[in-house]
Amino acid sequence: MKPDLPVWRSLLYVPVNVERFVEKSAHPRRGRAPARSSRTRCPRRRRRTPASSSRRTPRACAASGADVVVRINQPLSLAVRDLEHSICPDVDGIAITKADSASHVRLLEQVVSELEEKRGMAVGHTKFLVMIETTDAFSRIDEIPRASPRTVGMLIGGEDFALDMNAQPDADVLLHPKQRMIIAARAAGVMPLGFIGTVADFSDWDAFRQMVRRARRFGFDGAACIHPGQVTIVNEEYTPGEPEVAYARKVIQMDKEAQAAGRGSFQIEGKMIDIPVVVRAQKLIRRYEAIKAREAKTLAAARG
Repeated sequence: MKPDLPVWRSLLYVPVNVERFVEKSAHPRRGRAPARSSRTRCPRRRRRTPASSSRRTPRACAASGADVVVRINQPLSLAVRDLEHSICPDVDGIAITKADSASHVRLLEQVVSELEEKRGMAVGHTKFLVMIETTDAFSRIDEIPRASPRTVGMLIGGEDFALDMNAQPDADVLLHPKQRMIIAARAAGVMPLGFIGTVADFSDWDAFRQMVRRARRFGFDGAACIHPGQVTIVNEEYTPGEPEVAYARKVIQMDKEAQAAGRGSFQIEGKMIDIPVVVRAQKLIRRYEAIKAREAKTLAAARG
């Protein structure tokens, strides 16, 4: 896993050309520390969002403590124009829709690097989130996240991917491709993002929570959201709970005691604890502490 990955539990889609949505995303309710990113969509009708407007959007979101990720369009002609409007210090990342291959990612990386240099930014500031949305791209799922050091996350766009399969975007259909994506992301050292099912259905919040809870067991770090109500649930479910944290701390402490006594393993409540369990506990604590640090930063920014 790359050492400098951001803490992204939820990424809320915000249409950049609807200012009231941008305003809501930039100012979460008092007292809430969402530790989320705002993912803005570049509209296809660009004349509705002049450069001055596109600059205000990330600045407003960034001021609230959120990271800003801009979802660019395809084909390449639109993608390049989106990048020209988007690359600035207040934009933390670019979501590459329909990432097709390693060469596709590297081509966009070249454009971004040139824009960063031209605008006096540190080259490498802008991170990439690669989106696998076709069966053809899926066949290159191992090479795509490794194509650029800018890449910090990967996801499968369930609706588009299922459409390309001529299938329904439900949990049964998406189980295998999303599991395969998690493995590829972990092997490449980037965050796997998403759910086992689809993000499009928010008609039943209890069912949505159960889906997110199940998805975390498979190894997802976070997910994209299309409704503000999803953000709270995703942030809660993709955060280790207090019982998990307490158990992990107990494992780590007892491992220290076992090592001091010269033992390689030990047991807790009738279960053998060895190296993989200890390492999993250490990872959970690091994740939990990173989330809490991010929450504190976001809350401080929101209170201004």
